[in-house]
Amino acid sequence: MKYEHKFFYLCKIPLSAEGPKDVEVIDRAEQTSEFPKLFEEYEELRSHAFNEDKLYSVIRADDVFELLRTGTKKQAKELAFENAQQEIVTNLQHKVMQGDDKEAKAILKEVHDIDA
Repeated sequence: MKYEHKFFYLCKIPLSAEGPKDVEVIDRAEQTSEFPKLFEEYEELRSHAFNEDKLYSVIRADDVFELLRTGTKKQAKELAFENAQQEIVTNLQHKVMQGDDKEAKAILKEVHDIDA
């Protein structure tokens, strides 16, 4: 078994992301003691997507943010994209249903192979 040092990564995944290459690593915490600051940054970035009851709503999100723990920047991008895909699809489908958003419809078709 090979030991791998792990870090906390804060990642931003745009709704138009086509793969891990489109994921942006915003910040990284190397020590557990740095995690609270990173978590605070994560909550601040997501704050626009909270409703009046202070509950996070993926359909209100402009981007998807992931906070995760893994070994490398490349692994963080891959895992963040994988974790965010369902939220991205849900958000885009909502945009199509609520406002017939042509761009969201195109992303669903071209990137996710979903007819909306």
